[in-house]
Amino acid sequence: MKKNIVLFVLFILPIVAYLFFASGINSFTKLPVITPKIDDFGEWQSLKGEKVSLNNKITILGFSGSEILKNRGNFFNLNEKIYQRYHTFKDLQFVVLCPLGTEGDTKKVVDALGAFTDVSQWHFVFASPQEINAYYNQLKLVGKLDKNLGTPNVYIVDKERNLRGRKEKKEYKEGYNTFHPADLSNEMLDDFKVILYEYRAALKKNHNATKEL
Repeated sequence: MKKNIVLFVLFILPIVAYLFFASGINSFTKLPVITPKIDDFGEWQSLKGEKVSLNNKITILGFSGSEILKNRGNFFNLNEKIYQRYHTFKDLQFVVLCPLGTEGDTKKVVDALGAFTDVSQWHFVFASPQEINAYYNQLKLVGKLDKNLGTPNVYIVDKERNLRGRKEKKEYKEGYNTFHPADLSNEMLDDFKVILYEYRAALKKNHNATKEL
């Protein structure tokens, strides 16, 4: 009896474990596209007066709304749970669309983050309320902006400007709630790792692996 148990542990169990994890990896090597080819930002400028583009970048996209100071805790949650772990990756950026007129409040948030974080990959981009509404609407999402043009959700956009998430009805996920740290630590972090895995696998396949991803 003991011999059979030893044989099972040594030979059968590793095979079962391998098949289990292999099937799991195959199931999650692609994060579905929720909305393909979303618009770029055009001539909109950041707090630093720079133009920011979604092209060739993995982007975490957010909408601050006019009450950015009131909701600054959301950015601190995102900064702690995701940004600080991955902001050194060359191909990653965090972009927040803000209404024109909120530059002063936005700078206060950036300065507060900058007290303990390298904020070089944070980009706060400004547009008119009408432009922000139009831009959000073309994302074709279930969720809506609030009356202040904001949402606690952030979205994953790949290098080809596809908004990514989970499409199955039981676990549909188009955005990740920054108000809830657990949502960032669990669902968003899991999905974000899938995106990184996709690009790492593609680089490896093309014999062009780099440390940036």
